Amino acid sequence: MPNMKNAKKAVKTQEKKNKRNNDYKASMKTAIKNVEKAVFAKDKEKATEALKIAIKRLDKACAAGVITSNFVARNKSRLTIKVNEMK
Repeated sequence: MPNMKNAKKAVKTQEKKNKRNNDYKASMKTAIKNVEKAVFAKDKEKATEALKIAIKRLDKACAAGVITSNFVARNKSRLTIKVNEMK
């Protein structure tokens, strides 16, 4: 447990940042899973909509500094290829 006043404040801000970062990460992962479920179900229309949402969530998480831009590029590419390969 922190003793100094500035250390106590730092703990509070870290908790806020952790909560925000976890929210970004959770929504991003859910969006990615939704795209993969739609691809598995072979529903092109639903997969395309889910892909748009997933790209938006990936970009927001990157802008917040939760994930790296390389991770974003890799996942966007991987998901887009999966959706485009559908018949």
